[in-house]
Amino acid sequence: MVRKLPLKQIRNIGIMAHIDAGKTTTTERILFYSGRIHRMGEIDNGTTQMDYLVLEREHGITITSASTQVRWKNCHINIIDTPGHVDFTIEVERSIRVLDGAIAIFCGVGGVEPQSETVWHQADYYHVPRIAFVNKMDRIGADFNAVIQMMKNRLHTRPLPIQIPIGAESNFQGVVDLIREKAIIWNDSIDPLGSIFEYIPIPEEMRGEVKEFRERMLETLAEVDDDFAVLYLEGKPVSEDQLVEAIRRATLKIQVTPTLCGSALKNKGIQPLLDAIVDFLPSPPDVPPIEGTNPETEEKEIRYPDDSAPFSALAFKILIDSQNRKMTFFRVYSGSAKAGQVVYNPSIESSEKLQKIAFMHADSQTIVDEVYTGDIVSAYGLRNTKTGDTLCDIDHPIILEPIQFPEPVISIAVEPVSKIDEEKLNIALQRIMEEDPSFLVKSDPETNQTLLYGMGELHLNIICERLRDDFKININVGKPMVAYRETITLSIGQEEKFEMKLGGNTYFANVSLHIEPQEAGRGFTFVNKLKGREIPDEYIPYVEKGVIDSMSCGVLVGFPLVDIKVHLIGGSAKVEQSSGEVFQACASRAFTNGARKCNPVLLEPIMSLEVVTPEEFLGDIIGGLNQRRAKVLEIRHRQNLQIIRATVPLSQMFGYSTDLRSNSQGRASFTMQFSHYSQVPPEVQASIIQ
Repeated sequence: MVRKLPLKQIRNIGIMAHIDAGKTTTTERILFYSGRIHRMGEIDNGTTQMDYLVLEREHGITITSASTQVRWKNCHINIIDTPGHVDFTIEVERSIRVLDGAIAIFCGVGGVEPQSETVWHQADYYHVPRIAFVNKMDRIGADFNAVIQMMKNRLHTRPLPIQIPIGAESNFQGVVDLIREKAIIWNDSIDPLGSIFEYIPIPEEMRGEVKEFRERMLETLAEVDDDFAVLYLEGKPVSEDQLVEAIRRATLKIQVTPTLCGSALKNKGIQPLLDAIVDFLPSPPDVPPIEGTNPETEEKEIRYPDDSAPFSALAFKILIDSQNRKMTFFRVYSGSAKAGQVVYNPSIESSEKLQKIAFMHADSQTIVDEVYTGDIVSAYGLRNTKTGDTLCDIDHPIILEPIQFPEPVISIAVEPVSKIDEEKLNIALQRIMEEDPSFLVKSDPETNQTLLYGMGELHLNIICERLRDDFKININVGKPMVAYRETITLSIGQEEKFEMKLGGNTYFANVSLHIEPQEAGRGFTFVNKLKGREIPDEYIPYVEKGVIDSMSCGVLVGFPLVDIKVHLIGGSAKVEQSSGEVFQACASRAFTNGARKCNPVLLEPIMSLEVVTPEEFLGDIIGGLNQRRAKVLEIRHRQNLQIIRATVPLSQMFGYSTDLRSNSQGRASFTMQFSHYSQVPPEVQASIIQ
């Protein structure tokens, strides 16, 4: 087989946004207008292609990312539709990691909402160029200009409107294309499906507004693009091609965000959005080559997007299909691979076989014999590969940057009803953990309960529903619990001597540690400050492991210890009496005893909260937040609504949705996502410890 399309005609994009901004509806229209499907589904009817899970259709939200491919203007576009709910942010994180570009969708009424900011910053971290689509321009309260301003203020980006709406709310008819200086109209009476549209002259009453927006667009491009600035300053006519090329250059450098508008639900604005994907978002050669580390030399290496280069790919998602077979989704960064080929996983130092390779359309497959640079596919046969692992040519090993997973902030206890359920539960939880790296399972040694840790109540509720419905396991579920952390506030030196006679043998180790707190979010740091060989080098990793093991169970309540720096400053060993395991036990005891003297404190997860409420309920809602230890950061006015932004401890937010409905006659709504950990007030800590 040979590549059917040049690499320049490949686009790998994601669709990302806040929940209910219209991602899946937009994707459904993209599939329809590109000819991939012949009937549009609707979320309310549970008939969309990309939300294929039963739970997604029942809840009316996207839970897991799904991939597909379409053709538009001789380009092959790989698309990943991602969830909008903050509890499933891992799906966005790992998708953005392997994408070259993205469409950020904003609600024309809500604008930039909390999860919009989260996914935007994720894309910033991975340097992903974006275009923006202001959706729902047909909704009451839609305001294109307000959304543009919110993008500037809250995302600190430079939106570049290349369209403006014609009409708004129920009068929304189409858009003005500022590049081509023409209006695009969709006529519902002629074609309610939106396949037919026409270019017409700009309405006379909009000419002044169009001139102002176009001039602003040209000025912005001249500010960021030197080649275009020469044309602009010399007053030369700018052709359509020159303008498109300038916008593309600025987009790829993430200097501007081309911004379009429309209404996916009303079938308006999607075809120009597809044009913008082709015109402005990058192909694999347009982004910097992927960097990695040679596991043998530990030196940096680069893989260029070239089919003739050594094969390299990143596994970004694991899925267990309905037949209990493991599918591994991966993005090819260089080279090619054939079905049946053996590839190398340097992350686990093992070879794996690509038994079967397929392009995915939601949950259906198109089997292929070979994959090339830029492809996003799934494969069977990679038994030991995990999310974030690298796949490569065994003769040219490389480890690509892994994917960062968020820490769970909430837990629940589950108990199987019967012995049979207990056996099935362990298997099911292992399977779910393999699919979802943001989900953890631990066993409470005191109660012997199984604890499920996740990103939020919805996340854990969905997992429990899967256990009952998909795996047919009967379980009892406890109340949600907060995933606290512990840390220390003082520094101390701690020496520990381990000497024991057992079975006629004597075991000895001596360790001296200096334990100190470090800045929040820094995690754990271990420093070996030994100048000689007081402790043999081969025992040092065991000392570090002993400390890490002790940190997993804190000294106050048993929550993990974080943000601590440990220096190994002294110790001694005895020939034939010392071993790595003995030093591990000694270091564990030294750290635990030392940490108890360092004034340990509890840390609690703090959430970013946004409440949207009619003005008449503002006072009651603020009062309710104050009772929950919230800190109100900002109150903004948007049309006839008040927007409250605050931070609040997660422990105080259980049952908040019920209280909010009561305080607002059901007219207020809220969104919440993890922000950071903060020290628990002393009086609250005392009650938790008791």
